[in-house]
Amino acid sequence: MNTKLRTRSMGLAALALTASMGLAACGSEDDSTSASDTTSSSSSPSESMSESESPMDSESAEPASDAPFGPGCAGVPTSGEGSVEGMADDPVATAASNNPLLKTLVAAVTQAGLVDTLNSAENLTVFAPTDDAFAAIPKKQLNALLKDKAALTQVLTHHVIGERLSPDMLAGEHETLAKDMLTVDGSGEDFTIGDASVVCGNVQTANATVYVVDQVLMPQM
Repeated sequence: MNTKLRTRSMGLAALALTASMGLAACGSEDDSTSASDTTSSSSSPSESMSESESPMDSESAEPASDAPFGPGCAGVPTSGEGSVEGMADDPVATAASNNPLLKTLVAAVTQAGLVDTLNSAENLTVFAPTDDAFAAIPKKQLNALLKDKAALTQVLTHHVIGERLSPDMLAGEHETLAKDMLTVDGSGEDFTIGDASVVCGNVQTANATVYVVDQVLMPQM
């Protein structure tokens, strides 16, 4: 009788041990699944944040499309009335008078009596030769031009177009205030007018867009 009881007790103990191990295994699987879900859910906000930040990063990298361009812009003052910001407040002849690169041009415009004409116009595009561009003209020829008001007026108005042209509108043929045609070639930030090159383009004044050029543009006279 004692032997039978002992055998039955051993069988019950083995059964209990087996059940306990099965419950432990189920618990382990549940914990593993729960941990996996937790890891997955915790990574989602990070991924969402990364996606939401991308458009902002892209927008902040947009370049300013209305900025002046060209190597000659390095010679423009960085502050004061002759700077890019300072010139934007004044009409074109006044703005040019404050720019140290354009002293000879301003003297020629004054000699021809064109200051009021240029300042009072509503929308212009002006190709402005630098002092070095005027200096490249033989001195005798330049002095003769400055003394001939009619010829000087024709030369200067050959540099002016009666509408405001942005860089993407610049290439092509345009009628000047001298009633002749001016042909501009190029695109982007690289433009030429015959043998002359734009060295500082898209400079804004109150009533004009200025393209500084490295040669005086001579019309057919």
